[in-house]
Amino acid sequence: MFFWLSVFALSTLLVMLTFRYRAALINPMRSLFGPRVAPGHYQPVATFAEQADAGLSSSTFDIEANIREGDSRAGLDERGTQEVLDIMRRERVNFDQARLIRQNRILAAHGIDPSGMPLDAKAVTRL
Repeated sequence: MFFWLSVFALSTLLVMLTFRYRAALINPMRSLFGPRVAPGHYQPVATFAEQADAGLSSSTFDIEANIREGDSRAGLDERGTQEVLDIMRRERVNFDQARLIRQNRILAAHGIDPSGMPLDAKAVTRL
């Protein structure tokens, strides 16, 4: 009797914890298995022309200049491009603001504040 009660309590606790931390559990699994995109819905942006058409250009980040100059590279980093597009869609910001948000997140992940100063109290910033 106590055995089955403890099994039931443990399984209930496991279900409740899984439900509580589902976002933290799902995101790493998505990165392991890749995004689930229906065929025909998403075409990877591969060239500068396609990226400029997708809205990944501005006066401060001019991809169209690369197109005019005949740049032979394939285009921007696919993962970074997708992150910027996701930020633009989710937070409803323009291309430059999305780039800034992404860069600030990268800096924060490495212990650097948006001004460029390290967050580590032991870091030497002046001599």
